[in-house]
Amino acid sequence: MQDSSAMPLTSRLGAFLDSDRFGRFITIVILINAVTLGLETSDNVMARFGAIISLLDHICLAIFVAEIALKLLVRRHRFFLSGWNVFDFLIVGIALTPGAGSLSVLRALRILRVLRVISVAPSLRRVVEGFITALPGMGSVFLLMAIIFYIGSVIATKLFRDTFPEWFGDLGLSAYSLFQIMTLESWSMGIVRPVMDIYPYAWAFFIPFIMVTTFAVVNLLVGLIVNSMQDAHHEEDGERTDAYRDEVLARLEAIEQRLSAQSGPTDKL
Repeated sequence: MQDSSAMPLTSRLGAFLDSDRFGRFITIVILINAVTLGLETSDNVMARFGAIISLLDHICLAIFVAEIALKLLVRRHRFFLSGWNVFDFLIVGIALTPGAGSLSVLRALRILRVLRVISVAPSLRRVVEGFITALPGMGSVFLLMAIIFYIGSVIATKLFRDTFPEWFGDLGLSAYSLFQIMTLESWSMGIVRPVMDIYPYAWAFFIPFIMVTTFAVVNLLVGLIVNSMQDAHHEEDGERTDAYRDEVLARLEAIEQRLSAQSGPTDKL
């Protein structure tokens, strides 16, 4: 076994940065930073503990910067080959942007640092990776949804524009009203029943629209995401199985070599 003291400094730093202990430490810092950023929204808390909270915020940011700097030192250009490293780099870079003048809105974006917990938590990374994997299929579903909304908006505008211009006065208003109906937020008493008081057969348009969008297309999106996450889990299980198999084969090979070495002198006798 190679002595760790004989390893190059960059190798030791790389092993330290990849260790579970360092990952847990960064997770704790992220959670502490999330609490401090939340406390900054309270005037009463800031009036009493503002100096301490600001100090903790600066310490957390300094730790994040040091982490990024060490990773750049160890991995150099390979640092930017990982999407999660680029994600961390952008989040920390936004936090370092001066939050004064026209850029004061960036101070609110400091809360994005909490998203760094995704990059250090393997289970959360799998969820995000599964979601990203599902994006191509989701794009097709969103296109289908857009077509359905366009057709529905045109029909609703032509049917109900004159009587309910506040809901269906143009394509934009109709699309927004149909989106509200799709989410089932006050759709019956808020929109559909008042429309049915004037147009009794309006249900023949709204009910099929809800059935298609809310219960079919939206559930199709959910199914795509679930399938992608299941594929990600299966892929991870396969990688674990391959790693375990390689480890077992390596141990068997070592045992075989040891037995061969022991049987050699016996054969000579």
